[in-house]
Amino acid sequence: MDMHAAFAGHAEIRLLLDAWSQALHDRNADALAGLCSDDVLVFDLAPPLASRGAAMQAQRHRDWFATKRGPIEEELHELRITGDGDVAWGAGFARLRATETDGTPLDLWMRLTIGFERRNGAWHVAHTHGSVPFHMDGSLRAAFELRP
Repeated sequence: MDMHAAFAGHAEIRLLLDAWSQALHDRNADALAGLCSDDVLVFDLAPPLASRGAAMQAQRHRDWFATKRGPIEEELHELRITGDGDVAWGAGFARLRATETDGTPLDLWMRLTIGFERRNGAWHVAHTHGSVPFHMDGSLRAAFELRP
């Protein structure tokens, strides 16, 4: 993970992201929701266009975890975090690896933008946006073959 210590919250956000990756690995939807602000806004790969709230985030993760078996590995790459005061944001890439319930391996890269806010002295995820480019050749196929 490429994070630059550009502001005072750097170390705390690093711990938050480590906890996020661990909760994904452990398939712990409640722990993930606990890292989010109560009104987190999520622009995810799966429909709908947007979802809001930590409780909704937990349910969406539970639903996704049900389609996987074993741990889910997340690696953050080229993630650059900047911030000022109680607000920070980061942009980079995430690699997700898991096993589908039918045994098919999943290994995908996606673009990732994360917004953070500090409330009551603690950093939380306030916004996430994950995306995969698509081929604009008329097929509209997701470009899962791309790597940074």
